[in-house]
Amino acid sequence: PARQPPRNNQNFASPACGSNSRLQTWLQAFLLALHRHGMLRTGHCLRVIMGTMNASVSFSQAVDCIATRSGLRATPAVQAYLGGWQEAANAARRESGRCCSTVARASNHSLPQRGFCAQAHRGAAAGAAASRSTRAASASASDAGSGVATQWYDEEDYDVVVVGGGHAGCEAALASARTGAKTLLLTLNLDRIAWQPCNPAVGGPAKSQLVHEIDALGGEIGRMADRCYLQKHMLNLSKGPAVWALRAQTDKIEYATVMRRVLESTPNLYMREGMAVDLDVGPNDEVRGVRTFFGITFRCRAAVITTGTFMNGRIWVGRQSMAAGRAGEAPSTGLTEALVALGFETDRLKTGTPSRVDSRTVDYSALEEQKGDPDVRWFSFDPEVHVEREQMSCHLTRTTPETHRLIEENLAETPVYGGWVDSTGPRYCPSIEDKIVRFKDKSSHQIFLEPEGRHSPEMYVQGFSTGLPERLQLALLHTLPGLENCKMLRPAYAVEYDYLPAYQCDATLQTKRISGLFFSGQLNGTTGYEEAAAQGLVAGVNASRVASGAALVDFARESSYIGTLIDDLVTKDLREPYRMLTSRSEFRLVLRSDNADARLTPLGRELGLVDDRRWNLFQGKQERMAAEAKRLGNTRVQPEAPVAVAAAAKSGQPLTKVVSLEEILRRSHVHYPMLIEHGLGGELSPAEAEATEVEIKYSGFIRRQSLQQAQVAAKSQRPLPEGLDYMSINTLSMEAREKLARVQPKTIGQAGRIGGVNPADITSLLVHLEVLRRGRDGDRSKSTYQTAKQKRKAMVASIRADREAGATPLEAAEEPAVAAVA
Repeated sequence: PARQPPRNNQNFASPACGSNSRLQTWLQAFLLALHRHGMLRTGHCLRVIMGTMNASVSFSQAVDCIATRSGLRATPAVQAYLGGWQEAANAARRESGRCCSTVARASNHSLPQRGFCAQAHRGAAAGAAASRSTRAASASASDAGSGVATQWYDEEDYDVVVVGGGHAGCEAALASARTGAKTLLLTLNLDRIAWQPCNPAVGGPAKSQLVHEIDALGGEIGRMADRCYLQKHMLNLSKGPAVWALRAQTDKIEYATVMRRVLESTPNLYMREGMAVDLDVGPNDEVRGVRTFFGITFRCRAAVITTGTFMNGRIWVGRQSMAAGRAGEAPSTGLTEALVALGFETDRLKTGTPSRVDSRTVDYSALEEQKGDPDVRWFSFDPEVHVEREQMSCHLTRTTPETHRLIEENLAETPVYGGWVDSTGPRYCPSIEDKIVRFKDKSSHQIFLEPEGRHSPEMYVQGFSTGLPERLQLALLHTLPGLENCKMLRPAYAVEYDYLPAYQCDATLQTKRISGLFFSGQLNGTTGYEEAAAQGLVAGVNASRVASGAALVDFARESSYIGTLIDDLVTKDLREPYRMLTSRSEFRLVLRSDNADARLTPLGRELGLVDDRRWNLFQGKQERMAAEAKRLGNTRVQPEAPVAVAAAAKSGQPLTKVVSLEEILRRSHVHYPMLIEHGLGGELSPAEAEATEVEIKYSGFIRRQSLQQAQVAAKSQRPLPEGLDYMSINTLSMEAREKLARVQPKTIGQAGRIGGVNPADITSLLVHLEVLRRGRDGDRSKSTYQTAKQKRKAMVASIRADREAGATPLEAAEEPAVAAVA
């Protein structure tokens, strides 16, 4: 790419400008700029245009050539645009000496695929605006005679456009459409809606809490997991209910099929295949549309970007790489450059996926079988999807010394250890080579073999992702017990991609630079379907509210795992893939899976995500649980009663007096099924009974943490003034000033969670706010005093005027008081 823009009318053969290839590069960028602003209605082959030029062509002559061959008319608007382009090119050279973003690359018979110079784009904005006005006028004139109601480059208007059809995109599109917004889901491949390119599983520690919360709000991922599961298993049951976690292995093909069916049957929701490459941004920094690679602009009032690993994605297998968002699918190009041109910061992250093996070539006799739970639990609170299915088994194997030897001898063949990829990978889902390097003391690592579909032979090798060359991957698989003769169906690969650090968004996931523009999913630096889905729901709801003019909604950190997730993303400067963990929440005893509906379904109803049927189900459940808790507290039994004897034996603590069933249930190792066994249970479902028991058994702890939660909320929710100049607060450390100025926190609590801002800085910030408050109060008091004084003067003037006109005896008697006042 050219590093210096050419001066106007400068000879391109001169040493300062280089060869004719540099002219071609800049003209490609110029042609793309014209096309994006709707000035160029045809995509002529650049090679033909450039073939007519020689090394002595000037910039203006080249422009004339393009105009002649493309039919571009020299209207005043076009001339203004050309002037803006040339001026910006010269400014770029003077200011930085190089182009500030990657310029266009020509394809054989299409427009350039990459972005153009950001400074040129901004410098030509005035000309583009004038051009749009000119086009609108001409289009109106032509449409009046033809009956066509839209401009040539515009499609139908939408309230919200969602870019990306992954888990974030699906939740965003559904949330937007269900709240009444006319929504378009724009995705690269309609056949890969809600695809699970890595492990086809939903849930796990902290992730299951997210899924329950999404479902409580009216989201879809929990219902999908319950519809399409192959196996379900409850984790951490030996620990407290705060960390219980449901995990489901799902059928990836069925999951994608059913989700597409849900999308297609949702009112207000439309789907379209296409690649977004740019945004139409208005003069007030507001989103007005999304442009595709083939030149269509979808007008909208809000846009949600959920591109996952596709933005400039590149996959690696050993030393070999190719541009791809994931195996077999093209990347999204151009959008990164457009966002950079708008002033956003981008960076690169890496993730990976393991090999897939043919289940028919696995020796199951050498593996440990992992069966599903006989008592099936559910992600969704909707009993409509509680349909039990036949479960499939997973299997467990382990790495061997031979596995470790092969990896250690070939570390240099991996993209990361070989040194040709420096993107950061996920800390909590490392590759097998990372495990071998980091945990040298371990002689073996667990490897799980999990089915990918009910009717598919593909088996996912969990815990064995790698970037090693394909020729070594099969040899590695053959070192695992049970896989000595396996056949590999798909090789493992690593993928690196562009992301945008989420501190550039606020807690609603709306960007701080562009109103109506939302980022969610892996684009924000997270990893996992559940984290993406949670962000998608929040972004979709708020995008719909932007379109309707309603106030945006954010989730307090102490209110939900969704709130904790988003607060971490927008507050902390994260430079590695973020995964949700139960330890990230300070209030996990209150934020449990079983009470997610009690916490969030009323909000979902208020937002318009929960329909009448779900709302009636929720109210009925809460009424039954409240009535049962009251019954347990009022029902008393004698110490010699069978249930009391059984509870004493189970807990190891004898009963010596009459107690209530609530007190019995509060004892350790005593659970609700014991009451049912003795005929003392209520009419509750197993899930309702368990939730009631948890509330009773841990009521003291829950009450204490709820109090702490309220106290923290009262302190942390103190708002910070918008646009506060942190750099001028000398009592703050320089690091704190820089971090606060970049993040621009909304509350004191958010400010305190920013890395590099210590408690002393928060104290200084509070003092500064108090000084500002007292200054305002002082000004207000002074203003009030001045207003009262003016009123007194006016009253005195009025009385004197009346006296001069002929005062009454009463008025005369009041004159001394008037004089005193004066």
